[in-house]
Amino acid sequence: MDKPPFRVTLLTWLVLIMSAWNGLRLWTALAWQDVLAEFRASPSPIVTAISGGVWMVVGIVLVWSIWQKKPWTVNLLVGVAAGYSAWYWIERLVWQNPHPNWLFAVIVNLAGIVFILFNARLLSREAHERKIENRTVD
Repeated sequence: MDKPPFRVTLLTWLVLIMSAWNGLRLWTALAWQDVLAEFRASPSPIVTAISGGVWMVVGIVLVWSIWQKKPWTVNLLVGVAAGYSAWYWIERLVWQNPHPNWLFAVIVNLAGIVFILFNARLLSREAHERKIENRTVD
């Protein structure tokens, strides 16, 4: 079994870190539910727990598909990146108080999307090369 390229390893770590972050959001929302409700946290602890749990599970499925080199990984990766970015901005603009660091958030978000799209091409190329190498002879 050959070693994945360094960019794929970085991408896998990025997805693992984001999955762990959302797992921490899930746990925190459940463990501190009373405190968050007392101080009227926005969004509510239940919304935070649900979103954290959903994104944690999606991240785990994505990491598994990267490790297994599934052919649909590229589409899932791009879809998850778009969905997570949309969810982040909806949560930030709808439920949270305005932050002065919006420019930094935009730059980091765009850099992350560019990194993911750049690496998605690498994953699709690897899948194409794997398909050519494993062609059966009739």
